Amino acid sequence: MISFIICLALLIGGYFVYGKVVENTFAPDDRETPAVRINDGVDYVVMPQWKLFLVQLLNIAGLGPIFGAMQGALWGPVVFLWITFGTIFAGGVHDYFSGMLSERNDGASISEVCGIYLGNVMKNVMRVFSVVLLVMVGTVFAVGPAGLIVTLLGNKGITGLLANPEFWLWIILLYYFIATFISIDKIIGRIYPLFGICLIIMALGVIIGIFTNPNYTIPEIWSHFTNMHPDGKPIWSFMFITVACGAISGFHSTQSPLMARCMKSEKQGHFVFYGAMVAEGVIALIWAAAGCALYKVTGGLNTGLSEVLANGQSAAIYDVCIKTMGSIGVALAMIGVIVCPITSGDTAFRSARLVLADWFKIDQNKIQKRLILCVPLLAVGAFVGHLDYAIVWRYFSWTNQTLAMIVLWTASMYLFREKKNYWITAVPATFMSAVSMTYFFCADECLGFPTAVAYPVGIILAALFLGIFIWATRKPARKQA
Repeated sequence: MISFIICLALLIGGYFVYGKVVENTFAPDDRETPAVRINDGVDYVVMPQWKLFLVQLLNIAGLGPIFGAMQGALWGPVVFLWITFGTIFAGGVHDYFSGMLSERNDGASISEVCGIYLGNVMKNVMRVFSVVLLVMVGTVFAVGPAGLIVTLLGNKGITGLLANPEFWLWIILLYYFIATFISIDKIIGRIYPLFGICLIIMALGVIIGIFTNPNYTIPEIWSHFTNMHPDGKPIWSFMFITVACGAISGFHSTQSPLMARCMKSEKQGHFVFYGAMVAEGVIALIWAAAGCALYKVTGGLNTGLSEVLANGQSAAIYDVCIKTMGSIGVALAMIGVIVCPITSGDTAFRSARLVLADWFKIDQNKIQKRLILCVPLLAVGAFVGHLDYAIVWRYFSWTNQTLAMIVLWTASMYLFREKKNYWITAVPATFMSAVSMTYFFCADECLGFPTAVAYPVGIILAALFLGIFIWATRKPARKQA
């Protein structure tokens, strides 16, 4: 288990070392924050730092660092490397800048922030892109828990209306509706920190269960440095897309403005944004380790894990909790697979409301104006909730990482304008461009080209994006000359 411990130490060290480099590059100061200056009692509300951290963690996490990491474990312990270095050099950087750039622009939603630094065309693209992504996230995180509730009730012999997934879907959507338009400190600020703690406790219980059981051994990276995926899916770029929230996620940039509107000081950003991403990386590392340690390997392939995942994400999480924590794990698993996705789903719809409010300049101080946006959003969510769950999730995964790519380029342009080291964002932006474009060209749900075509095209496009950025940074010098 040496490689697991090394990766864990790197993640923790990355928060203190590289996270500080990122913070110093941005240079937070003592200016008055939007939460203090605007403070409308609805979306702009000052909250203590510990609550900001736990709510941010729960908002960005959900099932992402759990199920995404377990899916990533199908490739073997090589996934530890992406979770570790992706979190430190890409995910943490992405989350910090998405939050702090919102902070510097009156808590603006990420689409508006992108427009400020990348132009009006990109602003409009991001408006549509982010609203579509947020509705898909909210819907995915409603359908999954509804199905699990029905399964659990069915196992207890309950039939009738309570055993109908349609009933529970509408119950969850009704909760989304309420949580989307009321003040952020009424439900989210009060209850969600507790669920954030539960998410952390569940991860700790899993790793303790692995370490204390002699039957479980986390394989080393150096002795399993091969592609262990049973279906032979290539590591590049499928693993990077699959892990998603466990290393970097564009969805996080839609959530960061929620906490950017609640910070008392800019100097809280390191702990709230970069820190929450590192915490999510640690959770993802633990669940990836569980996927690698608990299930049988046949012919160098993770066949046992594949069989468990085939039963669905809820069943896989439940199985890990039972094996590592016993009966205590059952209760924690229920919180993990029912409550956590719901809490991410409602903040997704809340973020969608704020994007639309910024887009159409609709003031959100009055309930009537918030309802104008909430009602159609939830109506669309109800429609999407009746589409094929697997298809919605696959498109979400690519959309998610493409959004992260755009946000990193936005941060790069900001740093260039401020005459600061833009390479800390431009390098991961280029990498994520290659990941996203390659996947778009080779994935079956996208263009489905063979890797011989998709790989070079994806890399060429990433190089082209970098070239455009460098050209843009040289443009002022050319004009001056």
